[in-house]
Amino acid sequence: MADDFAQLVKRQADIVKIVEEYVRLRKSGAQNYSGLCPFHKEKSPSFSVNAVHGYFYCFGCHEKGDVFTFVMKLENVGFPEALRIVAQKAGIPLPKRDFSSPDEAREAGLRRQLLDVHEAATQYFQAALNSPMAARAREYMSGRGITPETVQRFRIGFAPDDFNHMRDELRKHFSEEVLRASGLFTSKEQDQQGLPTGNLYARFRNRVTFPICNEQGKVIAFTARALLPDEKTPKYLNSPETALYTKGQVLFNLDKAKAAIRAQDYALLVEGQMDCISVFMAGIQPVLATSGTAFTEAQVRLLSRFTKRVVVNFDPDTAGATAAEKSIALLTEEDFEVKVVTLEGGLDPDRFVREQGIQAYGAALRGARRHSDYLIERARTQFPPRTPEAKVKAVNYLMPHIRRVPSAIQRDAFITDAAQKLGIDSSILRQEMKQAAANRLGSIRQNTVAPVSETERLLLRALVQPEGSSPRQMASQQLAAHPEWYDGLTTAALMEQLANAPVPANPLEAAPEPQLAAVLATVLAESHAGDDQLPTQLNGALHTLHRRSMERRQREIRVTIAEADRRGDTSMVGKLTEELMVISRQLREL
Repeated sequence: MADDFAQLVKRQADIVKIVEEYVRLRKSGAQNYSGLCPFHKEKSPSFSVNAVHGYFYCFGCHEKGDVFTFVMKLENVGFPEALRIVAQKAGIPLPKRDFSSPDEAREAGLRRQLLDVHEAATQYFQAALNSPMAARAREYMSGRGITPETVQRFRIGFAPDDFNHMRDELRKHFSEEVLRASGLFTSKEQDQQGLPTGNLYARFRNRVTFPICNEQGKVIAFTARALLPDEKTPKYLNSPETALYTKGQVLFNLDKAKAAIRAQDYALLVEGQMDCISVFMAGIQPVLATSGTAFTEAQVRLLSRFTKRVVVNFDPDTAGATAAEKSIALLTEEDFEVKVVTLEGGLDPDRFVREQGIQAYGAALRGARRHSDYLIERARTQFPPRTPEAKVKAVNYLMPHIRRVPSAIQRDAFITDAAQKLGIDSSILRQEMKQAAANRLGSIRQNTVAPVSETERLLLRALVQPEGSSPRQMASQQLAAHPEWYDGLTTAALMEQLANAPVPANPLEAAPEPQLAAVLATVLAESHAGDDQLPTQLNGALHTLHRRSMERRQREIRVTIAEADRRGDTSMVGKLTEELMVISRQLREL
């Protein structure tokens, strides 16, 4: 029953529409769409989605699969959850859950219960915020300008200074396994996976809690601010990574900001949750936070689903400036348009909005500088260009950033500006760029697909036709009977697999190696408006293979005759000569 429902969803779900929620695609053929691969870093599109066959394939990293595989990889979930996600996106009602194995049922059940226990914890913290013991927490929020509306919108709460109460409350509704896997509790003893094995106690105590949500708005983790931070107590404490939460793959507030990001085609990236909350509640809604973690490639790919324009506004201290530089580097490599805001007075966004108002903050955003201008100024500040040595250091600082700029025009403008502001000859920077490019050229590995003849293309097209179709029957029967016909071809191993076994639901799964999967994906991605002519074209292709096989055998016999003649083996020469005459006659008749 589960398999039947999965096949129903796969047939009815539009893989292009599903993938477009994660990757920006453009039409690149009658049935093919392309975009930047979400599974690896690249600057030119090598990711392909085939609408007719319902699969994706990357010619760069060779990731491939169907719509379920795609969602499993992007959302980091198992098949049952991927099936649910795709069904919901396609508007297909979910049946009563059936599982193919106890492990599958356990995995799906655990994830569902982890979501439930985080929802229960959120409600527990919200209720605790209204209790007498939360007076200091309410005072803290009032001092930070956190209004009741903000508390409600972001579901801010309070973790009591108690080791056991929340655990005892949640034990009434959740199993010990769920509590240990949730990240909400810890113990002095842990297993190899970092899960607590000893007596559980609350991880968050005497802290203001901020829920971290996934893209669908479900709570999956928490960050919590200490009310009395000291040397032994970190100011902020985050949930550990769990089956629900991988910190480098989540952007705080994406669930609330994504509509505004798409509508306004830009995202404002800040460091902390309070910065994000203050700006969002003041009216600037396309705002996200990295939640105190380093910006990651996974977060860049996630953000690229919604926009390619980012304004970075990190804290002005040394740590914030370093984080801004790393974020700029990652975004630039992925061809984002990046601007940077530096607020007056060294203020962070939260404090700036509270002290100077949202109008002033909006003006600061409108005055955001190009990332190149920001970096040049950073170089001048760190290495005042008064001496040749300082200029060398400034250039060394800027060179990696210049090289990351994908556009040659923008790269040249960056070089010109940097040279002028550092007081050096721009030709020196250009020469450095050329030398660096030459040094890297030898280490770059190109992902190329071996050339394939038109005959092979026709045969592959026929072999992936539905079972029982005339072209597939003709091709598979002939090739299964005459494997020598495709001997030596680039696609020989692929043809052998397709000719002798049923075609998988995703034809790329038949490829015995990534290079052949790339060949097949290329063939399937091509426009074939004349597929009604395939049977006629197939006859010609099979005829060509037959002739080439015989010509190859003819050449082999001639070489063998010469060797036998040198050995004086007249008997062998006679037999081979007879075979050669037969083949020559057959070739004349073909």
